[in-house]
Amino acid sequence: MEALLVDTKKSDINEWIKAILIALLLAVLIRSFVFVSYEVRGESMEPTAYEGEMFIVNKLSYEFSEPKRFDLIVFHATETDDYIKRIIGLPGDTIRMEDDILYINDEPYEEPYLDEWKEGRPGKYTQDFVVEEPIPDGYVFVLGDNRPRSSDSRAFGPVPLEEIVGKVGVRFWPVTKVGVLN
Repeated sequence: MEALLVDTKKSDINEWIKAILIALLLAVLIRSFVFVSYEVRGESMEPTAYEGEMFIVNKLSYEFSEPKRFDLIVFHATETDDYIKRIIGLPGDTIRMEDDILYINDEPYEEPYLDEWKEGRPGKYTQDFVVEEPIPDGYVFVLGDNRPRSSDSRAFGPVPLEEIVGKVGVRFWPVTKVGVLN
């Protein structure tokens, strides 16, 4: 019987090319359909997220579950801009802010993510407002954590669910603040 000789250099190069192409394809698919990274621009989410911080958004999070109150989300605000905000109101909810207390369906809600900024500030942190109609089906009401400096549902109304890119997951930049955002 004859022995078959194979050029291992050529075979190794072909295997490397296949592995690199598969890795690139997987990266494109994951980036397109599962996760995407965003960089914060502006101050509307301080103290939760600051200018220049970067985080990962799970694009599939609401394919399998409904948005929840106080989730941090990214949504298409305009044709060119995406915003990060916090869900405050869900479909059917009534929302009002009175004397710096958030009322949802006439029940007061704590907002511990604002405690750091409310401390030591004179006056109201969030100006009083009332959403006249319940949040419609298929929409959520969002607010920025930096209430005095946020353009949010108080200005542009409820956000359609189909405009939500996904739920904010992990902050990965700066390295000193890596972790899950709440």
